[in-house]
Amino acid sequence: MIADITKILVPFAASFIIGIVLTPFITHYLYKYRLWKKQPGKKTLDGKDAMVFNSLHKEREVTVPRMGGTVIWLSVFITASAIWLISKIFPGMMIEKLEFLSRKQTWLPLFAFMFGAVIGLVDDFLETRGTNGLSLKRRLVLVTLVATFCAWWFWVRLGVSSISVPFLGTLDLDWMFMLFFVGLTLFIYAGGIIDGLDGLAGGVFAVIFSAYTVLAFFQNQIDLAAFTAAIVGGIMAFLWFNIPPARFYMSETGTMALTLALVMVAFLSDRRGMGAGMRVLPIIAFPLVVTVFSNIIQMISKKFRRGKKIFLITPLHHHFEALGWPAYKVTMRFWVLSVVFAVVGLIVAFIHS
Repeated sequence: MIADITKILVPFAASFIIGIVLTPFITHYLYKYRLWKKQPGKKTLDGKDAMVFNSLHKEREVTVPRMGGTVIWLSVFITASAIWLISKIFPGMMIEKLEFLSRKQTWLPLFAFMFGAVIGLVDDFLETRGTNGLSLKRRLVLVTLVATFCAWWFWVRLGVSSISVPFLGTLDLDWMFMLFFVGLTLFIYAGGIIDGLDGLAGGVFAVIFSAYTVLAFFQNQIDLAAFTAAIVGGIMAFLWFNIPPARFYMSETGTMALTLALVMVAFLSDRRGMGAGMRVLPIIAFPLVVTVFSNIIQMISKKFRRGKKIFLITPLHHHFEALGWPAYKVTMRFWVLSVVFAVVGLIVAFIHS
């Protein structure tokens, strides 16, 4: 037990420390080369100016750098690589017991994590060069491709075709498992739009991955728990510099990496780990789910109610901001709700275990 706990806490602490050390160098680079959007403001899906959003955030978009998510994934990558390398150089020592890169538990989420990080980094860089970055269509195609590969890996290589469903137990999807996997990945990826206020995305994702660390630990998936703990450490280092006023934004390189990794972790902690990772995903990741649904509801309302809106602005966190809530209050209340839903999700998981 003590050895397993240590195996989880060390990557967390290492990732946090590495992130804190890296950030001044990353920040210097981001500000030196002025890596922020060159054109202020956003457009709606129909090409019009997002008037409410622009009135709230237009100016800061051209003064605060993007690519802050590099702090997260660099910290995790360096931590995982360093522990793996040292364990190979000095086999038999205690460090070997801390190594958590394994084919059964962490290869796939690490692959998805780094894939999202690199694609997101390309998109962010293009945006800072005065373009609109990778189009939404191209990003969705890339996410679909990696999700299809991972779905195939689960279905063919790991023999997974079922998911756990709240109150229904196990549901066997057979070949439709791949369609479900890809659809869910796109949905969770869409939740990355929660990165809209200083500290909001960092706090929410830290709670979500912390909950999955606890879940994986109690399901005896120690390597997976160590991996998610490393992610939490990287997020906490990022959050240290992202709380209001943010030194940089997480942006696509962070949100794509985290959302893709989250889906892999949820599936690996489900039937593969004889657990409840999928059953509790909508609960633990509720802030992401409600954020996506707020956009969907708004679009449906505008389409079928002749332009009438349900919310003043979407995603949901901007609606509260438009109502007059200070941004820090919106952020902290989302943090509180994230903790509550994470705890409820863990309770549901343990009840059904």
